[in-house]
Amino acid sequence: MQQGQSVYVGVQNLIEFWSVVTRPPSANGLGMTRMQAAAEVDRIEAFFPLLEDSPAIYREWRRLAETCEVSGREAFDARLAALMLVQGVTHILTFNVEDFRRYPGIVVVSPNDVRAIPTQP
Repeated sequence: MQQGQSVYVGVQNLIEFWSVVTRPPSANGLGMTRMQAAAEVDRIEAFFPLLEDSPAIYREWRRLAETCEVSGREAFDARLAALMLVQGVTHILTFNVEDFRRYPGIVVVSPNDVRAIPTQP
C-alpha cells in the first residue's frame, strides 16, 4: 500500500481466516472466541475493500480446476485465483507462492519479496 498498490480481501479469505482463528491451538488454530474473530474481521473489512463473489467465479474456478489439474485442497487456492481473474486482480501476496504459480495471468508475490518503503520523518 505504501508503494501505491491497491490491496483487496476476498470473501473466501475472511471465511478461511475465521476458520483458523477460531480453531483451538491443538488443531493448529489461534483459539479465538467468535466475538474476537468477529472483531478482527470487522477491522479487516474496514481496512481493505472486499472483492464480491459472483456466479462467474464458479465458472472460472471450474475452468482452472480442469485446465490446471487441480485436486484436493488445491481447489481452495483455485477459487481465489478464479476470484482474482474475474475481478481483474493481477497480483497475489501469499506465503503459498508455489501453490499459485500454476495459474496464468496471476503474478505471485511473497511477503519476503515486498520491500518496506522508509516512512518520512
